[in-house]
Amino acid sequence: MITEEQIRAALRGVLDPEIGKPIEDIGMLDRIEIEGGDVRVHVFITIEGCPLKDRITADVTNALMPLEGVEHVEVPLRPMSQEQRQALVTQLRGPQAQAQPQRVISFPTETSVIAVASGKGGVGKSSVTVNLAAALAARGNRVGVLDADVWGFSVPRMLGVSGKPVGFNDMILPLESHGVKVISMGFFVPEETPVIWRGPMLHKAIEQFLGDVYWGDLDFLLCDLPPGTGDVSISLASFLPGASMLVVTTPQEAARKVAERAGKMAERTNLRAIGVIENMSYYVCPHCGERDDIFGEGGGRLAAETLGVPLLGRIPLVREFREGGDVGAPIVIRDPDSPAGAALIAASEELAHITKSKVGKPLTLLAGPGAVAGGHHGHAH
Repeated sequence: MITEEQIRAALRGVLDPEIGKPIEDIGMLDRIEIEGGDVRVHVFITIEGCPLKDRITADVTNALMPLEGVEHVEVPLRPMSQEQRQALVTQLRGPQAQAQPQRVISFPTETSVIAVASGKGGVGKSSVTVNLAAALAARGNRVGVLDADVWGFSVPRMLGVSGKPVGFNDMILPLESHGVKVISMGFFVPEETPVIWRGPMLHKAIEQFLGDVYWGDLDFLLCDLPPGTGDVSISLASFLPGASMLVVTTPQEAARKVAERAGKMAERTNLRAIGVIENMSYYVCPHCGERDDIFGEGGGRLAAETLGVPLLGRIPLVREFREGGDVGAPIVIRDPDSPAGAALIAASEELAHITKSKVGKPLTLLAGPGAVAGGHHGHAH
């Protein structure tokens, strides 16, 4: 006859699909009933109408059916009480988050936080961010993307992810696509609705995306900044002193000025510039194979020299790169051997090497009266 110990051992491999931890460890496993070959596993779900309850039922059933003596599995589900949800939030965030009036949240030491910036729009910064994230995730890294471009959010479409993140007890669970966890303003407002917010509201939104989202244990968090050096960039830098900054530019001569501005912003806000990626480097004719530097050349190299950092990659201008972004299939996944795919994968490997070779220290998220831009108006959810 099957024992409860055998059942519990088999259930160790069943993870909550949103939080990524064994259901027993986070208080979701209520009790187990065994009657002959019939097994009933009572499971708590975080909220009524949890969108992934069918997956939890299937995972529990699939874990137990192979066991000898198990003939039938039933998985009754019921939502957690307010007290249970609060206990789960405390467990995930740590008790220190509850104890401090001014919230201080640290990313784990192993998390490399990389702000992806550009001096101006239209250089393909979001496309580069999404492809670097997907390439890092494809190599087994735990990766998140914070789409901090609250006006021109495009990351959800480029990664092919849609829907509403689940939130409970003031904690937001990010959505996931291609192995990348994603949070974006695009999940909270319709795509055609303009976000007309001033500095304090933007500041609060970034604070929530960093502090109220349960990212889990990430290896990399890539933050797609809006173009320029405005409110959002300053807020993010104030929350994440010491984070790395990657500059995306094009080959045009003007890139030197763009790099100087980005470098000065990094210097003044305690971000650490670590590299430059040149996008739209050249165009290869699909018919004759001739290479054409239609946007000029040397901008990425000049930008890297100005900042005193390496040029991590030169990404060619190809139709497939743009098409992949339009249909939610990054080129590093869709066509990794293409010139653009291979260049982005190589750049992601360089990025990983640079960030992981430096001695890491926990990044502290600072929120409260002393934060830049102040203000606690508006909400991201």
